[in-house]
Amino acid sequence: MTSLITNEHSWVDRIWSVIPLVYAWIFAGSAGLADARLDVVAALITLWGIRLTFNFARKGGYKRGGEDYRWQILRSRMPGWQFQVFNFFFITVYQNIILLLITLPMLTMYNNQQRGFGLLDVIATLVFLAFLVGETTADQQQWNFHAWKNAEVAAGREPNPRFLQTGLFSVSRHPNFFFEQAQWWVVFFFGAIAAGSVLQWTVLGAVLLSVLFIGSTVFTESITKSKYPEYELYQARTSALIPWFPRRGAAARTA
Repeated sequence: MTSLITNEHSWVDRIWSVIPLVYAWIFAGSAGLADARLDVVAALITLWGIRLTFNFARKGGYKRGGEDYRWQILRSRMPGWQFQVFNFFFITVYQNIILLLITLPMLTMYNNQQRGFGLLDVIATLVFLAFLVGETTADQQQWNFHAWKNAEVAAGREPNPRFLQTGLFSVSRHPNFFFEQAQWWVVFFFGAIAAGSVLQWTVLGAVLLSVLFIGSTVFTESITKSKYPEYELYQARTSALIPWFPRRGAAARTA
């Protein structure tokens, strides 16, 4: 309803970093804040939410007109009624379901409180924090690049390069996407540790989140490639998501 009134379709984006925190602390609070695993995971999700909220805010996501540019492009390619159907079922309903599902491994933790916080939990905590640092670094590198790019344009110069290819972006075209998904896979593994098995239906949240990001990545890259023909060379030599060594031979063949 809000998107229809304002004609902006990023309201789910604006609550994306908040809703999982609410769910997380509901689970931790239901255990009386007495279960170490639930408390630690809720704290980690809070750190995730703080970082994401800060990065979204500084890019103007909470300001009027702060709609994701991809929705504007997609809206221009679809009849109005089709986009409204897409808006309701995908942007609103589907993504809100994902926001619940990615936190449901905490239900597994809640139901298995008898298995205490141990070495595997410590390792998972450190891995989560490493992924959080990775995403923070990628976001800052992207922020710095766009600040430089905007300054070049303001000075009447053509930015070169026209898109970020250094730092973490030299080993992954979307390191921020990778680290974002990876953190929620760690949340799932916390649940698996509590249950003593990875065969848990709550993996659905992490799986659907990855599917969402894969689709988003393909759409985002189609836009970027249409703007920058040289992006194809970057695609040929650089891993799409998982950070890995550049494929120099592939770039040479494409060139």
